[in-house]
Amino acid sequence: MKLPTATRIAPRPARRSLRPALAALLTAALACGAFGTIGAAHAQQNDTLAKIKQNGVITLGHRESSIPFSYTNGREVMGYSHEIMMAIVDKVKTQLNMPNLQVRMIPITSQNRISLMQNGTIDLECGSTTNNLERQKQVGFTNSLFVYGIRMLVRKDAGVKDFDDLKGRNVVTTAGTTGERLLVKMNGEKAMNMNLTGAKDHGQAFLMLESGRAVAFVMDEPLLYGELTKAKNPGEWTVAGTPLQTENYACMLRKDDPQFKALADGVIADLMKSGKAEQLYKKWFQSPIPPRGINMNYPLSAEMKDLFANPNDKAFQ
Repeated sequence: MKLPTATRIAPRPARRSLRPALAALLTAALACGAFGTIGAAHAQQNDTLAKIKQNGVITLGHRESSIPFSYTNGREVMGYSHEIMMAIVDKVKTQLNMPNLQVRMIPITSQNRISLMQNGTIDLECGSTTNNLERQKQVGFTNSLFVYGIRMLVRKDAGVKDFDDLKGRNVVTTAGTTGERLLVKMNGEKAMNMNLTGAKDHGQAFLMLESGRAVAFVMDEPLLYGELTKAKNPGEWTVAGTPLQTENYACMLRKDDPQFKALADGVIADLMKSGKAEQLYKKWFQSPIPPRGINMNYPLSAEMKDLFANPNDKAFQ
């Protein structure tokens, strides 16, 4: 008779003592579920291919005046980098079996491009964005598209041969670029007393130069050659100066998205090793291009030849 009595009495204190433990377990389970949901949402946010598949649209960031990489004539977007980006889009359509995938174009600037990638507004950007170690903390980058140096555009009769000649002069660059950062650093370290202006885009910077409000436009060398296609008298200008720094452009994508990066890297590597990237180079850098049909006559450098032979995603800085 003792066993049944003990069995009946035992549950009461057990229930009282277990309530806090059960409550704690329930709270932990709910917390795990919540964190699991947050983790899943984060994973979904960083999985660009899954996002594209779910929404039925890929959103591309493009520049408006980065001639000849990514720019517009007011009706359509074009350029060397833009064509590479569209090749990546074609691969996405094939891999996801979405031939009618909607493509949405959003204009971006040097100042907002990284934030638009981070907040999910754009899925991919191929223009004139430099891949460097600092930016890799915020976004991801594909294989490089272009290798270049940072120089300056000046009038041939301005008496400016190198950067030391800019002491006390008005200098323009594009806001939010590496060129701007290097000029600010130079101004501080060498006490050059340059009057620096950060234009909203490359087109505005060149207008300041051409109108005489600046003696030099400091920017990535190929973009300077691109701005020459807009000049009223291209023969009055020259690209000058020892390169401040060697850098490389790449397509920008979300950080920690290995599947989408692998897809994009594969497309770029195939273009370069097959010779198609060099054909694009000849089209955009060594042939007449819109809007004025001017040939940049920009020779293929040894660094670019090496990149075509050995595609990679390494940053120089």
